[in-house]
Amino acid sequence: MSEKNWLVELSPILKEYSIEPYFIESFGRILKIYSSKGVFALKTIDPHHGTDFIRYVQALYQKGYNRIVPIFPTADGRYAVLHDKNLYYLMPWLSNEIKEDRLERHKQLFRELARLHTLSAKEMNISKEDRKEHYENTQLVLDKDKEFLEGYIEECERTEYTSPFELLFCLYFQDISQALNFSEKKLKEWYDQTKDHEKVRTVIIHGKLSTEHFLFDDRGYGYFINFEESKVGSPIHDLLLFLSRSLKGYPMQNEESVELMSLYFKYFPFKEEEMLLFQSYFAHPGVLIKYLNRYHQTGRKKNERKHVQQLQRQFWQFKNIEYVVMRIDEIEKQKQQAAQAQAAQQEGAQSE
Repeated sequence: MSEKNWLVELSPILKEYSIEPYFIESFGRILKIYSSKGVFALKTIDPHHGTDFIRYVQALYQKGYNRIVPIFPTADGRYAVLHDKNLYYLMPWLSNEIKEDRLERHKQLFRELARLHTLSAKEMNISKEDRKEHYENTQLVLDKDKEFLEGYIEECERTEYTSPFELLFCLYFQDISQALNFSEKKLKEWYDQTKDHEKVRTVIIHGKLSTEHFLFDDRGYGYFINFEESKVGSPIHDLLLFLSRSLKGYPMQNEESVELMSLYFKYFPFKEEEMLLFQSYFAHPGVLIKYLNRYHQTGRKKNERKHVQQLQRQFWQFKNIEYVVMRIDEIEKQKQQAAQAQAAQQEGAQSE
């Protein structure tokens, strides 16, 4: 659409904000509005998605968290405008100029995420029955994954001619099985420790955490945007989403991710039971197993080379996750040993 048509199309919406635009640029679902009042970002969302996320943004502001790009109200106090079957909401435009290196930007993101979770944290009631149901349902998923892997490896071993994909799976089988066992072990430890608990800690989660949704102003301060998937839930969800995306690619010992997690835990320490559940979820190779299952059902009808390439990429991500999981587990064990040693030292000093 030409500049003139943008101006005509958006004029009724911007009128609600008492803004007269003189130039508009399109960046997908975000429109950059130039006006005498400044530069703004106008974003469209599906009206069926709703504007519940605005409540969470406002709640965070009320709790003193202001590292969110604000959503401007219209002249009559609304935070979104319905126009031509789309919802629009208005924000200031951030320059997002890169003044720091990649790691420093990620560190600021994780510090702010920890602060967001800290300010919004609260205890919620949960029944023993609900906790037990969650444990049993998660265990059922693990059992089904184990059953599939063991059945598939037996099938491959009986096959006279093993396809390249199946041969690769046979090479990966042991690593995947060990990850499932680790995930199951941590899940059981979590349930044994919490089965009698009737409280759980929740936070307002961002819901779509990524570096693309953390922008910087001209002073170098970072701000979250895109809270459209935000909700009240476990802080685990934000971490899993970010890490699973960032650990794609070639195999590597990603100490940067370990450093970022340590930074987050410094400002928002997980309780022991939260750490156990996080490790169980993080270690679970669910995406990889789903891909194996998909090939098992329909893969032979498609391009074998592409399937092998995709399996390799999935396995690389799995190994990158494995490294971070093991490093976090190692760090947690060191903390526990240090705490036990300190407690023993204090007990010895008191007995003297």
